[in-house]
Amino acid sequence: MMGRAVTVVLLLCVAGLFWYLASAGTPAELGSVSRRYVERGLEENRGSNLVTSVVVNYRGLDTLGEVTVLFLSVTGVAFVLRRRRDDEDATKGSAADAARRSVPASELVQTGARLLLGPMILFGAYIFVHGHLTPGGGFQGGAVVASAVLLLLLADRKRALPHGLMSWLESLSGFGFVVVGLVGLGVAGSFLANRGVVPLGTWNRLFSAGLIPVIYVLVGLKVGSELAALLDVMMRGEKGGAG
Repeated sequence: MMGRAVTVVLLLCVAGLFWYLASAGTPAELGSVSRRYVERGLEENRGSNLVTSVVVNYRGLDTLGEVTVLFLSVTGVAFVLRRRRDDEDATKGSAADAARRSVPASELVQTGARLLLGPMILFGAYIFVHGHLTPGGGFQGGAVVASAVLLLLLADRKRALPHGLMSWLESLSGFGFVVVGLVGLGVAGSFLANRGVVPLGTWNRLFSAGLIPVIYVLVGLKVGSELAALLDVMMRGEKGGAG
């Protein structure tokens, strides 16, 4: 009963917070930082999606921190699951788990995986490649790619992902993100600087917004590989995962 009461109190507190935020409304005018983003974002980045300019350029260091937190979370979960699996194997054996894995997926899931795997990966790549033009970006596109991997694992439970390739992909994309940031620091004087590093291109075209599309591709590859490794570890409990 005590646990239920605490849960109800917490839900009421969260509901009250959302009610306060919804009733507060929007401010009458923008703050100084927001006004600068709106007034100079197009000129300095030439991206159709202003949110993208803020996330991967003006506040790109925060995005690097978020990607790092995701990497640490995946590594922590993989470590915990491996230890738990090792303990279970040492005490009970893995006969029951092996029997569970031997049960094939339904024909519906297998057919759906064959039909949707390619389009889902292509759609995820489209999202992070066009992140500077449309709503979306590296995190969203990487999550879609990882969803395609999840569907593949559900359809074929014996399939083993190439963890070596995924580890290299994750490491190189993270390293590329840092290199792009340092290039901006060396050329324009600030980390992940966009203006003055490469041509900004024509507004609302695919090859525009300078380094922003490159950054989003790197973030998409990193997020997709990390989430895919996490899904594989959670489903199998085997050694392997994000590098």
